[in-house]
Amino acid sequence: MPVKFQRARNEEQRAVRRRAILDTAAAMLAEMPVAQVSLNELARRVGLAKSNVLRYFESREEVLLELLDAASRELVDRLDGVLAEALEGAPAEERPDRIAACLTRCLEERPVLCDLISAQAAVLERNVSPEAAVRYKRGVIANASALAGSLAAHLPELGEEDAFRFVAGAVMATGSVWTHAHPSPAMLAAYEADPALAVLRLEFGPTLRETLEVMLAGLLARAARRT
Repeated sequence: MPVKFQRARNEEQRAVRRRAILDTAAAMLAEMPVAQVSLNELARRVGLAKSNVLRYFESREEVLLELLDAASRELVDRLDGVLAEALEGAPAEERPDRIAACLTRCLEERPVLCDLISAQAAVLERNVSPEAAVRYKRGVIANASALAGSLAAHLPELGEEDAFRFVAGAVMATGSVWTHAHPSPAMLAAYEADPALAVLRLEFGPTLRETLEVMLAGLLARAARRT
């Protein structure tokens, strides 16, 4: 049952409203893909008129970008310890593949984050103001820099610049592979009707892991040539 809010009269009350909107949107993402989250349903569930939701967030996309930023921060905070555990005692030649496997596993455990990443550039960034875009992109840089620093610490031969390149490439790969690994009902029906088409079906985990392995191997080989 949605809660009926009274008009927020101070910053503390506004923060409560914003938190309620974000929490409600997060609950919706646990039930449905990003594409099905509508501003009308969000407003209904949170107990506010649509126009009142827009007092706190300029669009549905800004709400979802905030959730993407929060989920990305959580992943970055978690990964350093997970990487340290995965790489403990690993010989140098195994560390890149272990990193790719570890990052893939952490993303597989976070399907909502993957779905948000897949919608980021094509959908979520298309209906926000320059001000909202600046806030979001600053968060992206902070998250990517933190993760790159952790990767460079665990794999010094990669270097911080290439670690940042790897993080950026991993984000793009995640979004693309997630989309292709979750085809439409029509595409699924086509695969069922013609088994020869099955070669085009992708499994998210194995495909992403292999992509990240190849990306890391390429960056490391290039770094080795430079030195």
